[in-house]
Amino acid sequence: MPSTIRQIPLASATHHHTHDFHQIVITLCGSSEFEIEGLGGRVNAFSGCIVPANHEHYYSGYGHNRQLIFDLPEDAPALTGENRELVALFDAPRFFGLDNALQHYLAFMQSELAQGFDTSTNSFQQDRLAATLLGSLKARLGSAANTAQQRLDLTRINRFIRQHLAEDLRVADLARLACLSEAHFSDCFRAQTGLSPWQYVKRQRLHAARQLILQSRLPLTDIAIQTGFANQSALSHAFRRSYGLSPRKLRQGDVPPAAISPSNAALGSLAAQQELY
Repeated sequence: MPSTIRQIPLASATHHHTHDFHQIVITLCGSSEFEIEGLGGRVNAFSGCIVPANHEHYYSGYGHNRQLIFDLPEDAPALTGENRELVALFDAPRFFGLDNALQHYLAFMQSELAQGFDTSTNSFQQDRLAATLLGSLKARLGSAANTAQQRLDLTRINRFIRQHLAEDLRVADLARLACLSEAHFSDCFRAQTGLSPWQYVKRQRLHAARQLILQSRLPLTDIAIQTGFANQSALSHAFRRSYGLSPRKLRQGDVPPAAISPSNAALGSLAAQQELY
């Protein structure tokens, strides 16, 4: 699915939501307020924030404001293939400012977007623009390679995830368990496993849901709630994206369960997944 870049003002009333794609918000003029999983701050002109997928965030605008918003699905060209290392930017929420070079690139982006590309190629151009910005941000904000790493107790983390699977698990909860900051924990987790904490929690939810579908007669709505999905629709969407079929078809036996394996693009490499078991 391609990335999209849009410009909108934010209303002064505070709203909140979550979504299953990553997002970067940059304030072009005026200011805004963002709180992402408890991390909050004022975002002034030429500043922005990183909103990882499935992180609840509150937001509002102040007076006349305009925001440049990047919607970045995990399978977007800007985050896959030769750009796959850029997804590490979304291991944890962050706030950032744009230096002079990035402000000039922002002006170039706005000029490009104003050209009104042909719709058949527009999505690819937006991914190219997004990937350049993401690469520049990653170079400025640093990466796991620049952070002192330590080994995490994965057995303890796995046990905690299983015990709280039906709850609204946050990266902050896992970081607290390891006595680390959220950003440091996310860097260590990815360096040790090859997956972000959110990717692994999602994999655990899907694995638990699959077992319940195959081994119980519980309604799919109940299975969704017990494994931490908002509703049956959210479970079905995640199942199709990762396994290539719906929970109902799996239960009906349309496809042999042994033949089903999660999508590497959605859940990370198989080698990393085996390490986490």
